[in-house]
Amino acid sequence: QVQLVESGGGLVQAGGSLRLSCAASGRTFSAYTVGWFRQLPGKEREFVAVTSWSDSVPDYADSVKGRFTISRDNAKNTVYLQMNSLKPEDTAVYYCTAKFLGGRDTSETRFDYWGQGTQVTVSS
Repeated sequence: QVQLVESGGGLVQAGGSLRLSCAASGRTFSAYTVGWFRQLPGKEREFVAVTSWSDSVPDYADSVKGRFTISRDNAKNTVYLQMNSLKPEDTAVYYCTAKFLGGRDTSETRFDYWGQGTQVTVSS
């Protein structure tokens, strides 16, 4: 079992940056593939980024490539999402997610644990 708590959301102007954090409970965080999804207003939840437990090689949605960076600090049981050059269309609730072992899946159905979400609002 792992519990996830996101933080770092807020209101930012277009072109600005935010860093989201996700703190995980448990002693085997390094064995979890972790990722970020987001849910835009009126839309279904969509994949943003993922990093594997085995090699930490990331994968990104095309819409955020080159602007967002996922990273993890296993010593702190924390995964981050650095978001740069934010656009109004990035406005969403961002969710941290995790699964034990496994690959860099981009489908939310493949993940077992979810945080409560943090709101990111980008003004134009």
